[in-house]
Amino acid sequence: MRVLTPRSNCLLVAAVIVHDKATNRVVLLQRSENAKFAQGMWDLPVGKSEPGEPITETAVRELYEETGLTVKPESLKVAHVIHGARGVEAPNGFLTVVFATHEWTGEPENREPRKHSQVCWVDTKAIPEAFVDTTASALHRYLTGGRPVSLDGWH
Repeated sequence: MRVLTPRSNCLLVAAVIVHDKATNRVVLLQRSENAKFAQGMWDLPVGKSEPGEPITETAVRELYEETGLTVKPESLKVAHVIHGARGVEAPNGFLTVVFATHEWTGEPENREPRKHSQVCWVDTKAIPEAFVDTTASALHRYLTGGRPVSLDGWH
């Protein structure tokens, strides 16, 4: 069996949809004016994988670092995959694995105020329009049962 790994120059990213099915809300964050990209835009909790780190651990770590919410890796289900041809800090492309979870502990808080202006629950019927395109598409497709893979920047 051959093991496939992302090219070393392709950025590997994890995003997490924390979905409270009882209230039909998701945890979102708004990027601050100091963010590296998409200043002022809404987004999912998302971040880059560290060398040697499994993607599920990236998701758990980034979610906690950004929101204070704790999830177990086994509670994460793959909701969507985004393959981008290029992006900020990823001139050779990126692969984002978007996970969904319905199990967490804690209440969302803004743990990175330099990067985010707010972290909060948002009703799925009131998702802000000023949203990072790739993760907005992934969230919409997750909520509507759409295709689980999207391409960004490919011809």
